[in-house]
Amino acid sequence: MAFRVLLVEDAERDIEDIHSYIALSDSPERADRILDALEELCNGLAEPPARGNVPKELRDLGITQYREVHHAPYRVIYQVLGDEVVIHCVLDGRRDMESLLQRRLLR
Repeated sequence: MAFRVLLVEDAERDIEDIHSYIALSDSPERADRILDALEELCNGLAEPPARGNVPKELRDLGITQYREVHHAPYRVIYQVLGDEVVIHCVLDGRRDMESLLQRRLLR
């Protein structure tokens, strides 16, 4: 069964920000390659979505309903709800993930 993949507005903005940053700091071509890879990773969650692991920062807090997949250094944080995969954020794993996840998911 294929799941429907949805990106919340914050996740869409994350991807746009990553693309813009790479285009300005590196090259538009590299930004496009990263964008394609992130989109493929997100869309690939349609089957099977449970393959990701629970983010360690959330697991340490006893929160296990979120999962993540990676395209290093980026982390796609999502939740499986019924027949939908809801992507909550796409973040650079080199940042302070604990604070970011608490701010974005536990508000």
